[in-house]
Amino acid sequence: MMNLFFFLFSLLFSSLFHLTFARGGFRSSTNLSGIVNSNSAASARHLFADINVPFSEEQHLKRLEELAKDYMSNTDIENAIMSLNRRCSTISRVYSIGKSVLGVPLWVMEISDKPGKEEAEPAFKYIGNVHGDEPVGRELLILLANWLCDNYMKDPLATLIVDNVHLHILPSMNPDGFSLRRRGNANNVDLNRDFPDQFFPINDDPGAHQPETKAIMRWLEEMHFTASASLHGGALVANYPWDGTENKRKYYYGCPDDETFRNMASIYSHSHHNMSLSKEFPGGITNGAYWYPIYGGMQDWNYLLAGCFELTLEISDDKWPNARELPTLFEYNRMSMLNLVASLVKTGIHGRIFSSDEGRPLPASITITGINSTIHARETSADYHRLLAPGGNYEVVATMPGYKSRSTRIMLGEEAMTVDFVMEPVITPINGFLQRGWSCSLPGPQLEVFFILVLVLVSVFLCFLLKRRVVLNYPKQRQTKRSVLGV
Repeated sequence: MMNLFFFLFSLLFSSLFHLTFARGGFRSSTNLSGIVNSNSAASARHLFADINVPFSEEQHLKRLEELAKDYMSNTDIENAIMSLNRRCSTISRVYSIGKSVLGVPLWVMEISDKPGKEEAEPAFKYIGNVHGDEPVGRELLILLANWLCDNYMKDPLATLIVDNVHLHILPSMNPDGFSLRRRGNANNVDLNRDFPDQFFPINDDPGAHQPETKAIMRWLEEMHFTASASLHGGALVANYPWDGTENKRKYYYGCPDDETFRNMASIYSHSHHNMSLSKEFPGGITNGAYWYPIYGGMQDWNYLLAGCFELTLEISDDKWPNARELPTLFEYNRMSMLNLVASLVKTGIHGRIFSSDEGRPLPASITITGINSTIHARETSADYHRLLAPGGNYEVVATMPGYKSRSTRIMLGEEAMTVDFVMEPVITPINGFLQRGWSCSLPGPQLEVFFILVLVLVSVFLCFLLKRRVVLNYPKQRQTKRSVLGV
């Protein structure tokens, strides 16, 4: 009986241990705040062989040091980024969104036919190496950038992406963790537990976030991303929101755009060499909360607070495979990465929003009736890009303060659809002049100053009239008083 107990316990432990290698795992040693109490071991599942060899922590670290010799160092990654920029300067630019705890720049490559310029086009971002001990993503993203550089104007898919999407690639979000050969950053914090959470009051203090997390959050304040994906290791599946549940229990908990996210995940999975053939995950996709709940994750934060549709992509069963497997892993994932980015222009609805009186672009809000999710058109170009599952009948609604809402019903097929809006101002006797005469010529801050000056001038003028009336009436009052006294 005792032997049976230990056998069942070992089976349970091994199944839980497998979960720790995937999507941000090591759950047994990570609290809600993201502090990692110990280093996780790499999964023993390999691309070319199914080997299950246990390692002690010392053996594991020694093994990683040996494997890391054939991976690019942080300096190598930086050099590769700069080299690509020099080689393909007409379709790329390089910029940094901040620095890691140890001061390593977080370099981003933008690939577009007009890099650095705002266009009425969707933007997509790829982020690799969120966890320091999952380096496959950073290697594959460097290969992806070079493939686009080499095949622009040669390959139709590469040309489609470069000409119609602004693709931003951050190969390593956690360079310190990579150099330390561990999951967390230099402060030993799991960066995929460091974002504000919708269910629990964790990570609510803006000043307490890690430098890498702050850099991502600032990035999304400055850049309008339509969609994104982060690359992880330890499993083979495309994960979509929600990642958590209200009661911390494990069950399917879809977000308002569940159908759209399932479609995005399926695009990646079915374009992959064998992800969609998974026996563990039907179709090679999974709802995060159904797999296992996590809190403070980057994926849900992107969708909920930044309006960016993000997937968490587990692209290799082995977190740290031998470097000789990297070219094969890239070929297995190349079409998936390309098709996911291309889906931004191949599917969904896209358009611009203008005012009917002066033709002024409007940063209006776009909603879909029955889906509790809002995206916003950009301030200057007023373009919007709304991802939706094809084959649906949708009512698209545009709203903007001071304007009459507009709506239209569409039947979305397999291809993208253009839906522009022209919105009519709500004109009243009080606000008509200000809306029609001044809103198009003055920026927001200057307009506020103008209103204040108008109010001040009106107040001064009223005071002047009041004083003048008092002065004019004063002699009449004195004359009346004298007449009374003379009687």
